[in-house]
Amino acid sequence: MNMKTRTIGFIGGGRVTRIFLRAFANKKAEFKSVVVYDTNPEVLKSLKKQFPEIGVAESPVIPAKQNIVFIALHPPVIMETLDRIAEDVLPETTVISLAPKITAEKMASKLKTRKIARMIPNATSYINEGYNPVYFNESFEKADKKAALKMLKILGKTFEVEENKLESYAIISAMLPTYFWFQWQELANISQQIGLDEAETRKAIHSTMKKALKLYFKSGLTPAEVTDLIPVKPIGDFEGQIKTIYQEKLVGLYGKIKP
Repeated sequence: MNMKTRTIGFIGGGRVTRIFLRAFANKKAEFKSVVVYDTNPEVLKSLKKQFPEIGVAESPVIPAKQNIVFIALHPPVIMETLDRIAEDVLPETTVISLAPKITAEKMASKLKTRKIARMIPNATSYINEGYNPVYFNESFEKADKKAALKMLKILGKTFEVEENKLESYAIISAMLPTYFWFQWQELANISQQIGLDEAETRKAIHSTMKKALKLYFKSGLTPAEVTDLIPVKPIGDFEGQIKTIYQEKLVGLYGKIKP
């Protein structure tokens, strides 16, 4: 199906829907129509202001009737929402969930369509540079899967994975920037306190982080050999505490979001 002939519905108008709409707009992706439903009218008003071309709906029924339906909701409300739209989703509809925890099998128990996919999108999809794992259930025909992937790749790198790995990617990829963003901001504050201006600060942190990742993952050195290249480690005494936080918070969260 040509993208210009597709109709798209989003059930849920929060952050992830905004990311998708921005990615589509960046690449000037054209669809026959895009309609969004959210329980909060202010969310819809804000989206409509940013993306005037979209339609907004007062109930999930309208987006549920589109060719491709994105479920952009938190896991606790997904199953009850599927109950509401079960009669409106056609057997030929493609349904793509953007949430962890709720499996394709559980979703299929509520819907007439068997073309169900699950995706864990990244915030970097906002600039079309996402790293987005996707699972297609076995009922997808080759042509339908190819068409869906073509659309999803607008957001960045999109690749198929086994369904039981999606929650792992949620922890290690989708949420990963949040483990570092506040640190980068604090380093930027310190940089300007000790003499660099804003432009110098941004360039120094961005360039060094980018090259440090390349050194760590692509140099062929072991982790110990990489870390040995810098003798002074100002916060080295706190590494144990930081590792404990990672273990407790991330492994604990994984236990909550896995099916």
